[in-house]
Formats: sequence, structure tokens, C-alpha cells
Amino acid sequence: MATTNQPVTDPEQFLKLSSDQLDDIFRASQPGEIPVGQGEGTAIIAPGTAISDDIARFVHIFSWKGKVFERDTVNPGHGWLKNRILLLGHKAIIAQVYKGESWFDGKDCIILDYSHTSIVAQWIRDEIREVSPGVFLGLVFWGKEKEKSHRLIHFALKF
Repeated sequence: MATTNQPVTDPEQFLKLSSDQLDDIFRASQPGEIPVGQGEGTAIIAPGTAISDDIARFVHIFSWKGKVFERDTVNPGHGWLKNRILLLGHKAIIAQVYKGESWFDGKDCIILDYSHTSIVAQWIRDEIREVSPGVFLGLVFWGKEKEKSHRLIHFALKF
């Protein structure tokens, strides 16, 4: 089993860790570069419990499969993404992507901002950091302001 001292190279390892351990990994990680291409997603709900694996599989099959990132060619520090959703992995629910300050710990992270690009997800803000090459750990926030937001779940992306 992975610990906070060993780099996680397989997102399934995250499912066995506690929420506090995931927070420690996120806190200790650097943002990395804004990813490009298709990242396979793992929803991390009820981490460290007996049902975490089953929930992640269910979510992956029926609702969220990951994200596809594109970098802005004019401004490489920015980009956008589309989520891959539903059974066939339709690309929908767009977010702006840029580096900024984490609502979690105030350090740099990559922000996935839906507030100006999505009616359905306008209240969602994701933050990701690269925990090992091509593997990102993310946090999902509900709310448009740091002080009024609530953290919902963790997720992972593997490129």
C-alpha cells in the first residue's frame, strides 16, 4: 500500500489512503506543468474504506471518465479542458485551466475553473498537482469564493 512518503504512480493506490493522507500528498506536491491530452480519471469518494474501489469503478463506467486538456498556444500558462462523461465518454463541461493559488493551502496549483464556461458546473473549482510523472491528484470545491466554498471530494488523473 502507498504511503505519503512513496510516490503514487497508479491512481488506484489513492483509494486505499485516508482523506488526511491524500491531503498530505496534495500539500507536499508541486503543481507541475498544465497537462496536455487525455487523462484517465479516478473519482476518490470515501477514500480508505471498503467501498472506495467499487464507487470509483461505478463512477468511471457510468458518469465521469476523465478530462481532455488543451494548452492555449498564445498563452502557454493557460488552457482549457473538457470532461469525458457518460457511457461513451462524450466530451462536455468545459473549464478554463491556469496556475494560481490553492484554496486548500495557499500554495501554487493548477486550477480548473468552471465558473465562466459552464452553466451546469459553474459552482465547481478543481485544483490539481502532479504527484508523480503524469499522475495528478485533485480536489473539488463547491463555491465561487474561497471563504464560502466547501471541499467535496478528491480525484486523480493519469496521463
